[in-house]
Order: sequence, then C-alpha cells, then structure tokens
Amino acid sequence: MNSVEKKKLKAEAHPLKPVVIIGHAGLTAAVIKEINLALDTHELIKVKVRAEREERNNINAQISSETQAELITTIGQIVVLYRKNPNKKKAVKNIM
Repeated sequence: MNSVEKKKLKAEAHPLKPVVIIGHAGLTAAVIKEINLALDTHELIKVKVRAEREERNNINAQISSETQAELITTIGQIVVLYRKNPNKKKAVKNIM
C-alpha cells in the first residue's frame, strides 16, 4: 500500500471510534476473532490497546500478522487497521 492510499485511509478513520478494546487480559484468541469479525464487516477499524509502549508495539505487530491486516497508523493507544474484504459489495448510488 502506498503513502497516498494510507493517507486517504487515515482521513477516513479519523471520525471512527475504537470497535475493540484490548485490556489487562491482553491479546487472546477471542480478541483476534472479534478483530477479524470487525475487519470483515467494516474493513477499516480502530482498536484501543491498553498497555505500555513496548507491549503495545508487540501486540500491534501480532494483530497485524494474525489477521493479515495492514497497520495504517498508531496514535498513542489507538491503532488503525485495514483489510480489504473481497466479498463485500460496494454501495451503488442511484443517480437521477
């Protein structure tokens, strides 16, 4: 993914709220399942990772590799992920 595409996705992600919050239990199989479900539904999501910086970086890398999602950006405890869903149909706008 090139920088122009990432910049566009960052702009789209700006108004989004985190759909998954990773707390003191850390990254579990259930959390990965929820992230996969959210990515299938929305393609572009925010995840809040409540951990220290070093641990957050490890969790972000693990999420990206286990979900096959592109890490768009991280800002503090928020990580933005994108994964194209080839089965998702684009909305068709009616032109009249």
